[in-house]
Amino acid sequence: MANLKEIRNRITSVTSTMKITSAMKMVSAAKLKKAQDAITAMRPYSEKLTELMSSFSQIISSSSISYLSDNRPVKNILVVVISSNKGLCGAFNSNVVKQSLLLKNSEKFSSANFSYLVIGKKANDILSKTENVIENYSSIYDNLTYEESSKITEKIIDEFSTGKIDHVEIVFNSFKNAANQIIKNEQFLPIVSPDESEPLSDYIFEPSMEQIVSELVPKSLKIQLFKSIRDSFAGEHGARMTAMHKATDNATELKDDLVLTYNKARQAAITNEILEIVSGAEALKG
Repeated sequence: MANLKEIRNRITSVTSTMKITSAMKMVSAAKLKKAQDAITAMRPYSEKLTELMSSFSQIISSSSISYLSDNRPVKNILVVVISSNKGLCGAFNSNVVKQSLLLKNSEKFSSANFSYLVIGKKANDILSKTENVIENYSSIYDNLTYEESSKITEKIIDEFSTGKIDHVEIVFNSFKNAANQIIKNEQFLPIVSPDESEPLSDYIFEPSMEQIVSELVPKSLKIQLFKSIRDSFAGEHGARMTAMHKATDNATELKDDLVLTYNKARQAAITNEILEIVSGAEALKG
């Protein structure tokens, strides 16, 4: 059994750790509220815009941006992986990396060449060791705005339009609640043409269908990527808050066990001292 000094040091260490995890939990809870409000407000707009694009699938294929819906043979695939810059959030980052690597092993893309565009330091640290990472946009979290994410979308569209890549997938954590994040992978390019779309006769176009679609489709792609980053950002704080809550509970339980062990060891030491005193007194009498 460890001596009293060692147990006291361990209790002090666990108490310090518990204070840190508790503080991180509160910080993440505060940031989560803001991030959750942002993604909750954005989702209806993004979903309606996607729905609108579905109705324009026929126009897109015959417009000046038809290359964005061009289903050519898939030889080069770009996977956009969205993770966090910081750790201590459970399996948040490892899950998204695993999902991005599963795409590489799927039968659908078995003969394609894969490259990765990473948003977040944690995924970059893992993927850059074994995979072809062409860009790392970890700094976007320093200024998470639509304008900054639009630059990434423009880079992806440029790679696709020049034929350097034939297919783009986004892999990210979708925020469900503080305790749950759902791993999603969405096809980004080429634009998906639905089986059934809403009749175009329901819309009146001004100035013209092609001009509106030519401006709306790139904006829709920018919104899709920005929503994915926002989703991941909210999910990160939810995952960290949950992880730190569990870590605080575990530290509290460990501290209670150490205090109990310390009290037992202290009581045993006091009992031994009393026995030694009594034994010494008896020896003097003899």
